[in-house]
Amino acid sequence: MRALADFIMRGRVQATLVVAGCAAMPLLFWLSAAAGSLVFLRRGFKDASWVIAWGILPALAWWIFGEPRTLMVLLGTLGLAALLRAGHSWNRVLVSSIALGLLYAVILGSVFREPIEALARALEKALPQMLDGLYQQMSVEQRTQLGAIIVPVLNGLIAALLQVVSVLALVLGRYWQAALYNPGGFGREFQAVRIPRLPALVLLACMVFGPSFGSAVALLTPLCSVPLMFAGIALLHGLVAQKRLARFWLVGLYVTLVLFMQLIYPLLVVLAIVDSLIDFRARHTPKGNDAANGEG
Repeated sequence: MRALADFIMRGRVQATLVVAGCAAMPLLFWLSAAAGSLVFLRRGFKDASWVIAWGILPALAWWIFGEPRTLMVLLGTLGLAALLRAGHSWNRVLVSSIALGLLYAVILGSVFREPIEALARALEKALPQMLDGLYQQMSVEQRTQLGAIIVPVLNGLIAALLQVVSVLALVLGRYWQAALYNPGGFGREFQAVRIPRLPALVLLACMVFGPSFGSAVALLTPLCSVPLMFAGIALLHGLVAQKRLARFWLVGLYVTLVLFMQLIYPLLVVLAIVDSLIDFRARHTPKGNDAANGEG
């Protein structure tokens, strides 16, 4: 992957080929966003605007044909990259990604309203079987409330997935930047990610009590979990870097995250919340240049 990053940064033509070419391919839009964020993080908007403009063209074409996600992820990742380039911490970038997720949810709810509602109706019909005896114990009012939040929660889940993809694209772009210009800088930067206590508790409250405030707020549950999930991953990376955990824990983390995401994802969220209260890493300020951009 470093060879690709090196190719991207050789010049404007090479960067444009990767950003625009990947945006034109259905399954590589995330790579287009990562490449665009690399150029933007290193060169700034003025020098990167030409490359970004060429990347937006195929993304717009996909939108016209009913696929808005390429443009959404590209622009969303660049928006998060702008915060990072402006000097904001990863903590703030991750929390800000919730606003990006809300924007994604609004767009998805408009473009894919009918498919989401059809899926929600299918899920609602399957609820008695999925919840077994618990569904029969619910009152009519509780069943109505449950049915009302299915659409926004589904919308929020899809938006949260795109939110995760945008953050991952930014992570890849930042990793490339550090690999080329400041080896090891991204590792120190990411290992220090820890959501502060108050924001973590606010996110927890939104996740737990959001559905109780109506269907419009229910979609916050998956969106608010994304920053905490990344903070949980950063916690394990930080503990491994401090040699308080063996490296095989990271291998196990990513293997189980792929195979058993429905179990590991909530565990990472819980770990991040507990870490915000206790601070397992007892933060140390590393010596040297911690900025992953290689520019201090």
